[in-house]
Amino acid sequence: MPLTYKAAGVDVVAGNQAVRTIAQLVKKTFTPNVLTGIGLFGSLFDVSDLKRYRHPVLVQSIDGVGTKMAVAKLTKRFDVVGHDIVAHGCNDVLCQGAKPLNFLDYIASAQLDQAIVSQLITGMADECAQYGIALVGGETAEMPGTYTAGEWDIAGVMLGVVEKDAIRDGSSIAADDIVIGLSSTGLHTNGYSLARKVFFDHLRLTVNDTVSELAGQTIGQALMQPHYNYTTTVLPLLDRYTISGIAHITGGGLVENIPRILPAGLDCQITKGSWPSVPIFQAIQQHGAVPEQDMYVTFNMGIGLVLVVRPNDVAAVIESLAQANSIGSNGITATVIGKIIPGQQQVCFV
Repeated sequence: MPLTYKAAGVDVVAGNQAVRTIAQLVKKTFTPNVLTGIGLFGSLFDVSDLKRYRHPVLVQSIDGVGTKMAVAKLTKRFDVVGHDIVAHGCNDVLCQGAKPLNFLDYIASAQLDQAIVSQLITGMADECAQYGIALVGGETAEMPGTYTAGEWDIAGVMLGVVEKDAIRDGSSIAADDIVIGLSSTGLHTNGYSLARKVFFDHLRLTVNDTVSELAGQTIGQALMQPHYNYTTTVLPLLDRYTISGIAHITGGGLVENIPRILPAGLDCQITKGSWPSVPIFQAIQQHGAVPEQDMYVTFNMGIGLVLVVRPNDVAAVIESLAQANSIGSNGITATVIGKIIPGQQQVCFV
C-alpha cells in the first residue's frame, strides 16, 4: 500500500479549505493599510500614514491563551479564546501607550477541524473588527506527533504604534502616585492549570456543574468569560492625564506584573479588599484550599489592568473611566487600589 502525506496524518486539501475559510472571515477586518489578502508568503501592510507621527515607534507583543484552550475544548467555545488572544495582545501594547494596528495569528493541531478553525478565526475577526485592527492572516499547521489528537494551540503577534515621547514605560512613576485598578471578567487567560486542578481533578466536577459561590453560573461559563480589551477605555486618557505607568495583570498576578514598571527605590502598596471580588476566585480558593499567596501570584484576582496616576489626576481619571463604561456598556469598573511608596520594586499588601 503506497504511503501518502494524508496517510501520515496531514490532509493538505482540508488545510487549504481551512485557509479559504479564514480568508473570508478576516476580510472584514481589513483596513486601507492592508494591501494583500490571504495567500502570499507574507502580509503587506502600508505604514505611510504613520507620517502623522513625529517619531513613530512600533510596539510588538506575542502570546497565547495557555490552558484555557483545554476548557474551550470541554465547552466547545473556541470563539471565546479567539477573542481572548486579540484582547490580550491589545492590552500588552497598550501598556506602552500604543494603538494596536494589526494582528498575526498561528493555529496548530494534530488535525485541523474546519469548524473549530472557523470558530477561532471568527472570535479573532470579531475582536479585531470592533477595535479597528487588521487581522492580516497567519499560519495554520497540521502536525500529528507534535500535538496529540484533539489538542489545539493558538498564538498571535500584535503590532501597535506610539509616539516616542508618549511611550509609557513606568520610568516617570514617583512616590505618592495612586494606583487605579480596572476590573477583570475573571481569569482572563491565566491560572487555568490550577483552576482545572481544583474543579476537575480535586472536586471531580464538569464544566456543566456549579458550586455555591458561582450563584447558578456553571463552572464552564465562569471559566470561559472573555478577556476584557481595555484599549478604547484607556487610550483616550493618555493625552489628557498624567498616567505614568500601565501594567497588564497576566500570569504572575499583581505580585509579578506591577514590578515590571516600577523604577528602582519604589514599591507598590496594594490595599486588599479595595475592589469588588469576582466569585470564581473565591470558589477556587475555598474548594482548593489554595494559600492566599498562591492566589495572588497565579491569578489577577479581579484586576485586569493597573494605571499609575498622579494624585491630582485621580478623580478626573476615575470619572472619565466611569463615563467610558457608561457609553460603551463594557462592564469595566475602576477603583483606587493602592499607592506608590519608597521600597525595593516590590508589591506589598495591607
